[in-house]
Amino acid sequence: MTEDETPPENAENDLASRFPTAYTILFCLIALVAALTWIIPAGQYERAMNEEVGREVAVPGTYQTVDPNPQGFVDVMLAPTAGFYDPDSYAANAIDVALFVLFLGGFLGVMNATGAIDTGIRSAMRHLEGHEIWMIPILMTLFALGGTTYGMAEETLAFYAILVPVILA
Repeated sequence: MTEDETPPENAENDLASRFPTAYTILFCLIALVAALTWIIPAGQYERAMNEEVGREVAVPGTYQTVDPNPQGFVDVMLAPTAGFYDPDSYAANAIDVALFVLFLGGFLGVMNATGAIDTGIRSAMRHLEGHEIWMIPILMTLFALGGTTYGMAEETLAFYAILVPVILA
């Protein structure tokens, strides 16, 4: 190996910097699925209301092919926003959840930067010194109360990264 062919000092960091981002992976999946709409024949099932589950479900044995709807370049470009709302009717799909997660992430970023979360955990551990095992039922009660009073479900996801180290400790 000559001087010009020496490997970089941080070969592992160089490899990690070339790994595709989540957005790149998602875009590639969207493009792949759009390409498959040109290959796989389109079809659908008849749907009927199932009272047990409270929503429409596919009726077995009713599959039939329909006119193809191949997705083009414009459809691929609009796919990320179409997941949030329907561009044809402007009906909201998942925009409320996406914005909620965005704001919750910002809130936790500010709380983490100010040190409020770490201070709160330290204070709780100081008060429960010798009785740390009570932290789990207390948190379970708080999350159950939030879930039953105002439907807190997705909100708990942000706390997992904070609570796992506390519970494991």
